[in-house]
Amino acid sequence: MRRSAPVDVDVSLLHIILLCLAALTAGIVDAIAGGGGLITLPAVLAAGLPPHVALGTNKGQSVFGSFAAMVRFSRAGLVDWKLARVTFPFGLVGAFAGAALVLLIKPEVLKPLVLVLLIAVAVFLTFRRTPHAGDRPEPGPHPRAQAIGALIALGISAYDGFFGPGTGTFLIVAFSTLLGHGLARASADAKVVNFASNLASVSLFALKGVVLWRVALPMAAAQFTGAYLGAHLAVKGGDKLVRKVVLGVVLALVLKLGRDLLMG
Repeated sequence: MRRSAPVDVDVSLLHIILLCLAALTAGIVDAIAGGGGLITLPAVLAAGLPPHVALGTNKGQSVFGSFAAMVRFSRAGLVDWKLARVTFPFGLVGAFAGAALVLLIKPEVLKPLVLVLLIAVAVFLTFRRTPHAGDRPEPGPHPRAQAIGALIALGISAYDGFFGPGTGTFLIVAFSTLLGHGLARASADAKVVNFASNLASVSLFALKGVVLWRVALPMAAAQFTGAYLGAHLAVKGGDKLVRKVVLGVVLALVLKLGRDLLMG
C-alpha cells in the first residue's frame, strides 16, 4: 500500500476542546454498549475534517478507548484471556479483510440489512432472560467455544472494517447469544475484538496518512478516560445497565440508518 502525504487541516482550539468532550462521552457509551462512533464521527465531520480524514482520525482516537475498556474489564476478571488469544488475532484478520472488501463492494448496500438486524437485536434484548450463572469466565474455554469465538471475531470485525455501525453492539449480542455470556461479560469479550479491529483499521489509515494526530491524540486521552469509566460502570451495574444502554444505542442506530435510507 502506497503511503499518502500527511493531511493538514486547520482545527481551532475550541473545536478540539469540544471534540474531547464528545470523545469522553463516546468512551463511556462505547465501553458499555458500543456505538461510540455515533457521537465522535459526526463531531469530527462537524469540525470541518474531510470524510476520509474524519474516518481516520476517529479510528486514531477510538483505539485508545477500546484498549482502556479492555484493561478495566480485565482488572474486574471479566475478560477470558484464553478465549481472547483466539478472538484477538481473528479480529485483526477480519478487519483487514473487511477494509479490502470496500474496494470491491459499496458499503451502502448493507444499510437495509443492518437496519433489520438492529431491530432484531432490540427485540432479542427486550425479551432476553438474564442467565443464572455468574458473569466471571470459567478457566479454559471449550475448543468449541473457541471456534465460535473465532468466527464471531472474524465475521464482525470484517463488517467493522467494511462498514462499521453497530459493531460493538453486534459483538455483545453474538457473545451473549452464541456463547451464553451475561451482557457484562459479553461487553468485556467484545472489547478484545473491538481493540483488534480498531488497531487494524488505524494502522491502515495511518499508512495512508489520513489520521490527523494533533486532533486524534487529545481526543484519545478523553476517550481513554471515558472508556475506563464506562467499563467501570458496566462492571458495577452488570447486565441490567448494559441492557439499557445497548437498547439506547440500538435505537439511535436504527434512527440514523433509517434516516440515511429515507434521505437516499
